Amino acid sequence: MDQRLDIAADSRRIFSDFDLNRVPSPCFVVDAAQIERNLIILKDVADRSGVHVFLALKAFSMFALAPLVMRYLSGTAASGIHEARLGREKFGGKVATFNAGFKGDELIEVLQLSDHVIFNSPGQIARFREIIDAARMDGLECGVGLRINPEHSEGWNEKYDPAAPCSRLGTPVSLLTEADFEGVEGLHMHTLCEQTFEPLKRTWDAVEPKIAPWLNRMKWLNLGGGHHITRADYDREGLVQLIRYIRETYDVEVYLEPGEAVALQTGILVGEVLDLTENGMPLAITDISATCHMPDVIEAPYRPDMIGEQESGQAVRFGGPSCLAGDVIGDYIPAQNLEVGDRIAFLDQAHYSMVKTNTFNGVPLPALAVWDSRTDDLNVIREFGYDDFLNRLS
Repeated sequence: MDQRLDIAADSRRIFSDFDLNRVPSPCFVVDAAQIERNLIILKDVADRSGVHVFLALKAFSMFALAPLVMRYLSGTAASGIHEARLGREKFGGKVATFNAGFKGDELIEVLQLSDHVIFNSPGQIARFREIIDAARMDGLECGVGLRINPEHSEGWNEKYDPAAPCSRLGTPVSLLTEADFEGVEGLHMHTLCEQTFEPLKRTWDAVEPKIAPWLNRMKWLNLGGGHHITRADYDREGLVQLIRYIRETYDVEVYLEPGEAVALQTGILVGEVLDLTENGMPLAITDISATCHMPDVIEAPYRPDMIGEQESGQAVRFGGPSCLAGDVIGDYIPAQNLEVGDRIAFLDQAHYSMVKTNTFNGVPLPALAVWDSRTDDLNVIREFGYDDFLNRLS
């Protein structure tokens, strides 16, 4: 059996014992025990290799679990001013902030909030040199980094491949000159998405000869995110050896920014069947919207697993309550005949789904809950209402 299924099978088994009627609907339920399982693995990699591991807030930013996260990790990776503030105020530790295009009036605060600020191009560093120098004159010790594009692609989907042709992310290494490294103390590269160690090793082998002369002068190297380190089939020993090699060869600190690896297979999205109809096949309308609650179903696309789905029988098409014709989650074979009011749940929804929710069509946002499968303790942290919808408008 593919070992990638191990963690998914464990999550399915654990959540199959959870009473879906214990929470409001819809509701994200995150298992603190499974979060800690992932964090323990990441901490072990850090301890054995010397790498600093940051949580990528773009993938998982449930700050109710910040004390647990920061028991094991070194800090957070932010994608702009709001995430940088979240990382500093709610998580603590170090904050590394990258943005493809900083605004001058925001950069001052970003520099105050961050330990590393990573720019997408040498042009932005030059443009904001006065702001950076002024911040340092005021005593800020924020390090400046540059994101590079290794010009080596390992992506399985061009939409999620930062090294795809004509990518706007990072400066191609073939275009860099000596002058581009003035004031730069670290390099950043992020080229992976939901991948194992082997693509990282191939990327490193391709880019090392190109950046070695510059790396010798740097203080740190950030290898970005996209590393599925907590999967059972990930070659963690290979990662440990690579990081040790980089640290010893170039005398730099090394950083990783996993997001999904922290929250992989740790949460479900609970919903309720609102109506049952038929049009060429059985249809189920639910209070879970692919458009509003799981947009990657449409954008990626991908098909989330459902608790209790069967391999054979009559398929039912599940969709949301919005007016968008494409608000379809997928076709599933439920374990028993559905009735209005039945609860359903989709697996592996803690990462990205939670941070991408929206209120299109006035569809309510899911509540947020933390459950601990070890103790059965449950805490509904937040429920959303009309004011949350209203305050996004004018």
